[in-house]
Amino acid sequence: MPGCAEEHHQSVLHPAGPAAETIEWLWWLLFWVCAVVLVVVTVLTLWAIVAKPRARTGEPQLGNGFIVISGIILPSVILVVLLIFSLQANLRLRIPETQLTVRVIGHQFWWEIHYPDHQIITANEIHIPVGVPVKLELRAADVIHSFWVPHLHGKMDLLPEHTNFFWFQADKAGVYRGQCAEFCGVQHALMAFNVVAMEPLEFERWLEAQKHPPPPPMDEVLQRGQRAFFVHGCNTCHAIAGTEADARIGPDLTRIGSRLTIGAGTRVNNYANLSGWVANPQPIKPGNLMPPSFIPPEEFHALIEYLVSLR
Repeated sequence: MPGCAEEHHQSVLHPAGPAAETIEWLWWLLFWVCAVVLVVVTVLTLWAIVAKPRARTGEPQLGNGFIVISGIILPSVILVVLLIFSLQANLRLRIPETQLTVRVIGHQFWWEIHYPDHQIITANEIHIPVGVPVKLELRAADVIHSFWVPHLHGKMDLLPEHTNFFWFQADKAGVYRGQCAEFCGVQHALMAFNVVAMEPLEFERWLEAQKHPPPPPMDEVLQRGQRAFFVHGCNTCHAIAGTEADARIGPDLTRIGSRLTIGAGTRVNNYANLSGWVANPQPIKPGNLMPPSFIPPEEFHALIEYLVSLR
């Protein structure tokens, strides 16, 4: 979504954390310096066009001093000042001491999220506490991706067989949209994710809940849906904690019913959208690796009920 939209879904000019504030401050500094330079150069250019030429008299319009000052000294001073402020911004953006680490693995075209210190795996959503710096370990499973949450920080690439370290912090609760900022294939534009910033106590409750797998289904419909999950091969690509499904080809579905979106930000997560996605995701997100399913209607609806119940 465009950064200039009223909701500011992805806008570097509406920071919500210290790293993004530093980037915004540097952006505005560069903007105003460049704007002033543009105005001065434009005025001098217009003056040179409309002023009466003095070439006939042999008198120079501008002395050598003007050329030295405006062409050498002033540009040098401006560039040195901008360099100093840029270096200062880089110092502010160094990774601080953190107590929370999140590992992010980019796939075509979704995000695998690990909390290595807590043995938690999820997908396409990063939950963090407000006011706490979070260290990010970024890696790609296939091609180069780029991790970008404009409200919280700049961009950092995810590379195969190499880990890049990054960080961000949210200073107020909310949902911040992230995006892959490196062309990684046909569905690069539909490879989004959400950062959910929560109050610290709420985050601790979320963290504790994630450590325990959903209870086995007791309802007959949900039990039938769980059987359909295995009978029709969903477990060959997806994992659900507390069951025998432990594949890692596709996103972990342990608590898919509680996620805000499906398809890495492609659709709002509700019964209708989830049904359409499971039935045939290709029209929704062409080129993704999930094939259409051919499940009898009764089993299909039970499967969707089961997935929705995983919270």
